[in-house]
Amino acid sequence: MEQLTAVHYIYIFMVAMVIITMIFRKDTVLPCIIGLLVIGYAYSGSLLKGVQTVFNALIAAGNEFWGIILVISLVVAMSRSLQDIGADQLIMKPIKGLMINPTIAFFGLGFAMMFFSWFIWPSPSVALVGAIMLPAAIKAGLPPIWAAVAMNIFGHGVALSSDYFIQGAPSITAKAATIDNQLSFIHSSIPLWLTMSIVTIAASYLLMRRDMAKNEEIAVAVAVEVEEEVIDRPKATLGVYLVSIVTPLVFIIDIIVMYKFQLRGGDATALVGGSAVLIMTFSSIVQHKFLNSFEKITDHIREGFIFGIKIFAPVIIIGAFFFLGSEGIAKGILGEDATGLLSDLGLYLADRVTLSKFPVALIQLIIGGVTGLDGSGFSGLPLVGSLAQTFSTAIPIDKEALAFLGQLSAVWVGGGTIIPWGIIPVAAICNVSPLELARKNILPVLIGFTATLIVSMFIL
Repeated sequence: MEQLTAVHYIYIFMVAMVIITMIFRKDTVLPCIIGLLVIGYAYSGSLLKGVQTVFNALIAAGNEFWGIILVISLVVAMSRSLQDIGADQLIMKPIKGLMINPTIAFFGLGFAMMFFSWFIWPSPSVALVGAIMLPAAIKAGLPPIWAAVAMNIFGHGVALSSDYFIQGAPSITAKAATIDNQLSFIHSSIPLWLTMSIVTIAASYLLMRRDMAKNEEIAVAVAVEVEEEVIDRPKATLGVYLVSIVTPLVFIIDIIVMYKFQLRGGDATALVGGSAVLIMTFSSIVQHKFLNSFEKITDHIREGFIFGIKIFAPVIIIGAFFFLGSEGIAKGILGEDATGLLSDLGLYLADRVTLSKFPVALIQLIIGGVTGLDGSGFSGLPLVGSLAQTFSTAIPIDKEALAFLGQLSAVWVGGGTIIPWGIIPVAAICNVSPLELARKNILPVLIGFTATLIVSMFIL
C-alpha cells in the first residue's frame, strides 16, 4: 500500500485510545462508539452515514457473535436447572470423596474446575465446584487462598484460554484474524496452550508447597472449622439421580460424536447447545412434573440469557470497532469499496518497516495482556485477531499461532487470574482477598508467559 488515508490514521488513533483506556482500568465501550462514529463520518463524508455506521457495525458484530452468545446462555440455563434440583451436588460427589491431602485437593479442585469450565464456562463453574468441593479441599489441608489459585489457574486460565469445547474464544479470534479453518487455528494453538498451562500449573504448585513449608500455620489449615454451605434444595429423588447420570453421559457422547464425525466450529457448538437445552428441559420435567415445568424452563432460559447478554454486551460494541480492521466485515459495515484498515496498515508496514518474529510475538503478547486489563478476557480478542492478520501481511509468520498468542494473554490476564476486579467471584466463594489472590497468581502466570514466548519462537 502506497499511502495511508485520514481514515487509517483516525483508526490507529482510536485503537491507541482504547488501549490507553484499558491501562487506566476504564471500560472501552465509549471510545469504540466514538471511533465508529468518527470513522463512519470520515469514510463517507456524511454525518448521517456516520450515525448509521454505528448501528450497522453493531449488527455486523452481533451476527458474528450471536451463535457464541446463544450457546453460552443455554449452557448457563442448563447449569441453573441442575442447581435447582440438586443434581450438581450428585455429579460432583465422586470427585469430592477423593480429596485426602493438599496436593490431591489442589489438583482435584483444579482439574474439576477445568473440566466443568470447558463445558459450562468458568463463571457458573465457580459456584458449582466451589460450593461442593471447596469445603472438602480445605478439610484436606489446602489453604483457602491456594484453593482459589487452583480454581483461577485451571478454570479462568487453562480452560477459558483454550475454550476447546464451546469454542467461543477461538471463534472470535479466528473471525477477526480472517482464519476460515477454525480447526487449523485450534491445532496451531495446542503447543502454546500446553506450554502455558503446564508451566503455570507447575509454578503455582511449587509456590504453594514453598508457602506451606514456610508457614506451619497454613499447613495445618485443616484445624480451621469449615462448614459446608447449606443450600435449600429438594431432597434427591430417583429422577434427580437419573439427571445426574444422564448429564455427564450426554456430554461424553457429544465428545465421541465430535471426534467420530469431525464436528468442529459451528457444528460442535450446535451439538453442545442442543444438548444443554434438552438436559435443562429433562431435568425441569423430572423435578417439577410436566405441567409445572413450563414456568421453570422459562425461568432457566431467562437466567441463562441474562448472563450471556451481560457478558457479551460490551464485547459486541468493542468487536464492532475492531472488525473494521478486517476487510470482509468492513465491507459489510462501510460499503463494498471498503478495505480492512488494519490489513492496510500491515501492507504499509511491510513496505517500510523491518519486523521480525520476536518483537511481533512480544507486541502481540503485551497487547493481549493490556486488553485484559478491563477484566474481560474476551473484549480484546477482536483486536489481537486483527493484529495477527496485520502482522501476517507484514512478515512471513504463522498467523494462527500468533493469533492464539494474543488470545492466550488476553484471557489469562482479563479472564480472571491476575486482575483483582476480574477474580472477585472466586475470591468471594473462597472467602479470600481479591488482591491477595492476584498477588499469588501473578508470578506463576508471568513465568508461564515467559516460557510460552520462548516456545513461540520455534513455532511462529
